[in-house]
Amino acid sequence: MDLSLAIFVQIIAAVLLIIALMVGNAVVMVYMERKVAGFIQRRPGPYEVGPWGTLQAVCDSMKLLAKQLYRPGNVDLILYYLAPITAFFPVLLLFLAIPFGPWLTPLPVNDGIVLILAFAGLGVLSNLLAGWASNNKYSLLGAARAVSQTVAYEIPMILALLAVVLQSGSMDLKRITDQQGQWPWEWNIVLQPLAFFIYLVSLVGETNRAPFDLPEAESELTAGFHTEYSGMGFALFFLSEYANMLLVSFVAAVFFLGGYKGPFADGFWWLFLKAYAVMFFMVWIRWTFPRVRFDQLLNINWKWLLPLGLINLWLTAIIVKIAL
Repeated sequence: MDLSLAIFVQIIAAVLLIIALMVGNAVVMVYMERKVAGFIQRRPGPYEVGPWGTLQAVCDSMKLLAKQLYRPGNVDLILYYLAPITAFFPVLLLFLAIPFGPWLTPLPVNDGIVLILAFAGLGVLSNLLAGWASNNKYSLLGAARAVSQTVAYEIPMILALLAVVLQSGSMDLKRITDQQGQWPWEWNIVLQPLAFFIYLVSLVGETNRAPFDLPEAESELTAGFHTEYSGMGFALFFLSEYANMLLVSFVAAVFFLGGYKGPFADGFWWLFLKAYAVMFFMVWIRWTFPRVRFDQLLNINWKWLLPLGLINLWLTAIIVKIAL
């Protein structure tokens, strides 16, 4: 088989597997989120459809697939339908750079984190398109909030990741993973605890999760930028939210928690276990803390995370320079 054809087949197979991963992740997260919310709020959560309510997420998915697509009048037709597509499909590319195992990286690239950060910015573009095209003031306000929030929280997130890049001397995700050991005290979280904290807070803001879910705050904006979407349009936004949660959790696992490395034996199961631990944290704080105001949301970034990120990056650069 021709080499270029073999690479093309490999990429297509990887994309299909990633689509299956995203759909499966959404099903798992819908169930986990409802169960965790039920436990925190002292109610059972889903329990009637399937064993322990495990098929409730499947029923919700089928409902969205069968639901009528309703489009309000006076929308920008092209941008209206382009927004959910822009939210979902770019995420597929980002998983290609994640090292799932010692010999399991869908698309090995030397600057994997650059690829992820570059394409991750398209998510806020989809929010902007949805809010602008919907011809709805609530949607437009949600889109404006999404842009402000994403631009703000991308900066400390990048600063936190740059500290690890400086320490490792590489932007290759596999190399960053391989430089860490199997045991927790050998992971980058021990050397970069402040960077991990900054990244953890930033990923909540970057994914628009409560208590930082101001772009879609139902008590203020109905549903924010996706107010006018139903059926598969809403489903694509829904899938992309959980896919972005999984992606930033994978990055957290690779940069700070040893990636696919773990006690006794390395493997993809360690990467998934660590990523879902981060996602459990995101679900936990959603149902624990009240939503902040928008000025508080931006103040957390500009007054605290950004200065701390710069200080941590400078200290890392000085220590690396001295060590060399």
